[in-house]
Amino acid sequence: MNDMSLRKGGIAYSPDAARGLRRVFVRDLVVMASIGIYPEEEKAPQRVIIGIELLVQDEAAPSDVGEDQLARVVSYETVVKIARAIATAGHTRLAETLAERIAVAVLGDSRIVCSRVTVEKPDIFSDVGAVGVTVERSRA
Repeated sequence: MNDMSLRKGGIAYSPDAARGLRRVFVRDLVVMASIGIYPEEEKAPQRVIIGIELLVQDEAAPSDVGEDQLARVVSYETVVKIARAIATAGHTRLAETLAERIAVAVLGDSRIVCSRVTVEKPDIFSDVGAVGVTVERSRA
């Protein structure tokens, strides 16, 4: 994942003090998930790698330091638990659906402005590092 804009006038996933945003991320969350469209994929879980990027309101921006308190920030642990729970909750046919579910679920924290989620299936082709998808969701 990179910090490039996704659409015309789009959102760059980088900290932006002037806009009062910080970037929170989870890289390479590995879960065993039941995912895929083929019968053999429904029989056994497979390795899935999840990446999450969030744009989060930064109350201390642009020039202050916030309180050193967990309650004022988005918890990595909470984000990981949400993603893991969704990925392991049952069979999902499409990587796109899994990514969308996670992206929408993390928006439950009102401080999160946008979420970008990547779901990779690294063991599908022996000669390919991974296949997958990245989706983005934002507050209306």
